[in-house]
Amino acid sequence: MIRIAAAVAASIALAACGGEPVSQSEKLAAPEASAAAASETAPSTDSIAEDFVKLALGVGQHDAAFVDAYHGPAEWVAAAESEQRSLEALEADAHALLTAIESVNGDAPDIRGAMLEKLIRAALTRIQMVRGQTFSFDEETRLLYDAVAPEYDVAVFDAALENIDALLPGEGPLNERVDSFRNRLAIPEDKLQPVFDAAIAECKARTLAHYDLPEGERFSVEYVNDKPWSGYNWYQGDYESLIQVNTDFPIIIDRAVDLGCHEGYPGHHVWNSLLERDVLGREGWIEYSVYPLFSPLSVTAEGSANYGIELAFPGDEKIEFERDVLFPLAGLDPEDAAKLAELNALQGELSHARNMIARDYLDGRIDRHTAIAMMAKYRLESEARAEQSIRFVETYRGYVLNYTIGRDIIADYVERNAGGEEGRWAAFETLLTTPLSASDLAGPG
Repeated sequence: MIRIAAAVAASIALAACGGEPVSQSEKLAAPEASAAAASETAPSTDSIAEDFVKLALGVGQHDAAFVDAYHGPAEWVAAAESEQRSLEALEADAHALLTAIESVNGDAPDIRGAMLEKLIRAALTRIQMVRGQTFSFDEETRLLYDAVAPEYDVAVFDAALENIDALLPGEGPLNERVDSFRNRLAIPEDKLQPVFDAAIAECKARTLAHYDLPEGERFSVEYVNDKPWSGYNWYQGDYESLIQVNTDFPIIIDRAVDLGCHEGYPGHHVWNSLLERDVLGREGWIEYSVYPLFSPLSVTAEGSANYGIELAFPGDEKIEFERDVLFPLAGLDPEDAAKLAELNALQGELSHARNMIARDYLDGRIDRHTAIAMMAKYRLESEARAEQSIRFVETYRGYVLNYTIGRDIIADYVERNAGGEEGRWAAFETLLTTPLSASDLAGPG
């Protein structure tokens, strides 16, 4: 970052024309030397991109969640670890990079420059947050993810609750009835491996029917606990992922396909692999050697991973596969599959309630106890699961928006640019390998 900061300062100094006056004849005598000097000090998109990666690695020394994946030069990590640049210095670096990319981009940035500017602005914002600066939920998501959630009408969520109450009538709170029904469909511990193996194999087969993935791509699955999330993809680089599944709570049968698609095919694993091969490898855009979690890339990351489930299993294909293959593997009654599918469809109408609750909690309009109670009510979770959901919000803050707003943006983009099933897969591949942010992907209106 010192290189770019120095270049920006030199450019300003040259523009100011300080020092002794220069005659017109002297100017005319050395035009090539002046051009060469300007060229040496003017930053390029490539040099800014390299310094952005180093900035991200520096931020990662202070914010453990910031760098979600990295597969660039090892010596850059070593340098970040040895330098341990202060947050104050990193913030100054980010400001200098932002000035530099704005200068390079001008009034008509290309796709690469436009996204790089947003990535730098997001990094600057995250640095400021780590330093203690506060933003409203909406301002935070706009600066980090280039997206803002709409205002919600709680009556819409209440109507969905009424329909779920009719589906699962009985005594006791609705969230407890839902939790009881879903827990009946938990995968026995000794069946987790075969069920997940079968689900992931099907997700992969359906993806390979449409995409040529990098040779040697692979991932492994681990089962962990005491996490604020249900599943996580840790991309290792070289087309390899480690997928962790949280076993704090019973894993319901429908989560096998969800996690297989979301974390694997055609979700995070495919997205990361294609970025590494096509954008970093073929285009040589070094900024894609790092994935900063708190950045506009996460709208595509989470949105495509969620939409990828319905892309791979359109219509009733998901529940049919679960009923015919996974339920028997898990030793569960396939007769429950239809009701589970209906419940999931109704619960989908509640998905945005998470944004509403997170915004009210992080903006201080409700306290933690109320936030947990609202998660239990509108997410239909047990108190323990609701508390885990709030821990996620406390850990990742406005990131929750990417799962829902991201999914909606991706779905809208694909449907606008598709003509049939194969067209959907083609449009999906385009957005996976093109650096577009939420405002670029959003349609008219």
